[in-house]
Parts: sequence; structure tokens; C-alpha cells
Amino acid sequence: MQVHSASQPPEFGGLPKEAGGGNRPGVTAAERAREKQLLSGLTVTVTPDPGSELLAAWDQLLARTINSDVAQLSAWANIRRLADYEPLYLLATSGAEVLGGATVLCRKVRGLGRVGYLPYGPTIADHLVTIRASVNKQLADTLHTLTRSHAALFVQPPDGGEDIAIALLQRGFRFSQAGIAPASTMRVDLTQSEDALRANLTRRLRTWTRQWPERGVKVRVGDRRDIPVLARLAASTAQYQGFTPFPENYLEVTYDELAPGGHVVLLLGELSGAPVAAELLTGCGGVLKSRITGMDRTSTEAAKLNVASAMIWEAISWGKANGYHAYDFGGLRPESVEALRSAGPVDQDSLPGPDLFKTKFGGDVWTYPPAVELIPSRIIRTGYDVLRRGDGGQKVITAVREALRGGR
Repeated sequence: MQVHSASQPPEFGGLPKEAGGGNRPGVTAAERAREKQLLSGLTVTVTPDPGSELLAAWDQLLARTINSDVAQLSAWANIRRLADYEPLYLLATSGAEVLGGATVLCRKVRGLGRVGYLPYGPTIADHLVTIRASVNKQLADTLHTLTRSHAALFVQPPDGGEDIAIALLQRGFRFSQAGIAPASTMRVDLTQSEDALRANLTRRLRTWTRQWPERGVKVRVGDRRDIPVLARLAASTAQYQGFTPFPENYLEVTYDELAPGGHVVLLLGELSGAPVAAELLTGCGGVLKSRITGMDRTSTEAAKLNVASAMIWEAISWGKANGYHAYDFGGLRPESVEALRSAGPVDQDSLPGPDLFKTKFGGDVWTYPPAVELIPSRIIRTGYDVLRRGDGGQKVITAVREALRGGR
């Protein structure tokens, strides 16, 4: 199993040099002139409401930027309003063109004040070459200024955003262990042929792909009418794994907000016509990502026939057929990443069940640039650090993190 690592903190060998620069090979004189003109009009605005035209341009930039994430879309900000978050948009523009930006989700936390988190951003347009560093600098300066009105700001840079992490570290941010968004995941490369994808499965799963149709297992694409089924099956999984499920209205709003832009698909796994599994996936930047999974834990037949694996295989096949270049399992626990990176055979007993399940589909470990944070108040920062070092404090921080990432 290969490991893709976008970057590591200094103790693991340091971050790469800042991206960008005007002397890259392959840049034409016309491109240099155009970007120089864009740079002359570069501004960064911070606003909770940029207006419909600018939001549409921002969403379009995200949709066409490779490996971007739905968590930066304006539709996602509308979803997170259900959890009492309000967005702040930082948009780098030149004239009518959006060159980059970030959707910072802000929420008041009792006893702390206003806290912001930025999942998988800022995003900078892929086509920028000579002025990427300048856009990055302006966005980093703006994020640093934003911390004056926040008790804390947590940032998980996007895939390929090593230069963003560097810029923020240079402005007083530090490496973060808060885990406001998964820092690692597992991805399946969908640019492979279907035969190669099948060959990468475990031997047992390859056998199942031939048996599912004749055993009455069917996976179909659902629609909004199937949201109650997703809610019921997701609640069953939540109860089994010991976490709080998303409310049905949250799932409805998620589907309604993301469907118009083609950023969501709902798959239903059926056994003899009865739904026993469901998977809500989001798509952006060419990546199809698992978001919410549900399984009827009372159905022994569904477990026996491995319907959960049928769902993933169909998601992989659907993603390839619909032009995605990667399928993303939606996260890996840090201890699993460490085990999968270790030399020699993987100790499967060391992997939590959900992560062990993900290793059976031939994917690769994928890590994002390191998360960073800035907590301006020395008192709050010291208290946070003390909590983080103790077992009891870790439980508090975990509870807060789950509340920040949850749907309530």
C-alpha cells in the first residue's frame, strides 16, 4: 500500500519551500502579462454576504479546482447554519474574477467567545502560476487579521496547500492537534481501469463482486425521497458505534443544498428489494467523498452478504463512470495512519474496525498539509494547552471537537 504525504511538520523533515514564483518553465509571456494585470487589481474582501454573483463565481472556482472540498462551497455554509455557524467569506478578486478565497465558519462557544474554523482552505485558482504566492500572502494576512476578533481560529489547509500552511506559520500560527477536519484519509485512484480497480480488491471482495447480483444484493442511486431511509440507517449505525446521528432535517438540507450543483449522490443498498444500507457522498474537485453511512445493524443477512462492501464497490464504480478521479473514504484515524506507514506487514489487529474495512479496496493513505491554529489570548492558549495534555482535558476537547463538527 502506497502512502501519499503532502507535507509533514518540521519534526518529520520539514515543510517544502513555498510554491509560486515567476520563473516556472512553460509559462508564456502572454500568461505572465495577464497575471501581472490581475495582480495590479488584487484585493481581498471579508464579508458574511458577498452577493449572489460573487458567491456563484466562488463556487465555480471551487468546482473546477482539483481536489477542492464541498466544505468551502456556499451551499455548505448554508448547511452549517443548522449547527449555529455563520460564514465569513474571504475572497481574493481582481475586477470580476475570483482568484482565491476561503469560507471561514464561525460560532460562539460558551466560555470562549467567537471561534472560527476553516476546513480545507483557503483555495487558490489552479491556473495561477506567477502570482499564486501573492494571492496566498494576501489571504494569509487577512486570516491573521481576522484572529483579532476571534478567540481561536483553526485552519486545515487544502490538498496541495503546503505554501498556505507555511504562510500562516510565518504569521504566528502554530501546528494544531485540534482535529477540526480529518488530516488524513484513504483514496482510491479512479483513473485506473475497472479491471485494475477490481484486481486491487482483496481476494474475498473480488469474489463478492461476482456473487452479489445473484444473491439479491442491489445498489441503486436514490433521491430526496430516500432521505428518511438514510436517516434511519445512519441512526442504526450511530447507535452501534456510540455517536450522535445527524437529525433527518440536517440530512434533508444537506441534500437540498448540494444537489442543484451536482455535488451530492445518495446510494441505497437493497437486499431482495428492502433497503439495508445507505451512503451519502459528496463530490467536488474531481473527488467523490463518503460523508454519511448507514447500515441496518439488525439484519444478519445484510452482514452475511457483506452489503456494506457492495455499497463501497458501487460508489467506486459510480464515481469512475461519472468522471471523478478519486474516491475518498472520508478520513483515517491518526493511529491507523501510523500503522499503515510502518515498515513491514500491517498489524491488522492494531487498526480500528472502520479503518481496517477501508484497507480492503486497494486505496492509498493520503495526508493533507498540517493543520494550524492561532489562539491570540495567552490565558486561553495556556488553558487550552493544559487541557490538551491531560486525559480529562482530552475528553473535553474531543467533546468540543465533535460538537463543532457535528450537525447540532
